Amino acid sequence: MTIRDSVIAGLRAAAEPARAPRQQAYMKSEMPYFGVGVPECRRIAGSVFRTHPLAAAGAWETAILELWRKAAHREERYAAVELLLFPRYSRWLEPARIPLIEELVITGAWWDYVDPIAARGVGTMLAVHPRATKAVLREWAGDDDIWKRRTAILAQLRCKKATDRTLLADAIRPSIGNPELFLRKGIGWALREYSKTDPAWVRAFLETRAGLSDLSRREALKHLARRNAATIPRATR
Repeated sequence: MTIRDSVIAGLRAAAEPARAPRQQAYMKSEMPYFGVGVPECRRIAGSVFRTHPLAAAGAWETAILELWRKAAHREERYAAVELLLFPRYSRWLEPARIPLIEELVITGAWWDYVDPIAARGVGTMLAVHPRATKAVLREWAGDDDIWKRRTAILAQLRCKKATDRTLLADAIRPSIGNPELFLRKGIGWALREYSKTDPAWVRAFLETRAGLSDLSRREALKHLARRNAATIPRATR
């Protein structure tokens, strides 16, 4: 059996048909679900990937695209994303994979696909191949496709102290004032996450960016607000 065949067999065995319509409605998905939760989907996919190891990057990319392009249920595409991010193959997350990632981002066009690809996939590539990846992210930050923009904004979500603040600002700047919800939320999320590492920089960024939406600001300030509240003596609250 191919990787795709094995993944589908596992998903069918775990399917909960009564759950599937609720998942589809929640995700506003045209593609139906098997009715498998994300943790179980990851478990099934990981088991298949460990049982069917791939020896070359070309075979890995082919398997990802076969899962993605032939998917009849959304969980099959979740498995494709998990294969992209599978730790055993992280060495293949290099600039040569940009066209692959671009296809998944553009054709996926929703946060459940794009966010892990950005934070875990592009983030890994950025750490190992910073120069080439930064050039791509700066280009994507101003792209007409909102999901490529969101990818650029969220790519450093897990970087903490390794965050390139100039790159973060460059990724956010073209989308300041854009009314698209997923860009406004993405900006806030990226800033909120970095505020856990460098609150002073985030405060300064917010103070000097008058065009940021109220939503982005609220999201960005959530951790700082909780942090400040935690430092106030209980009797004075």
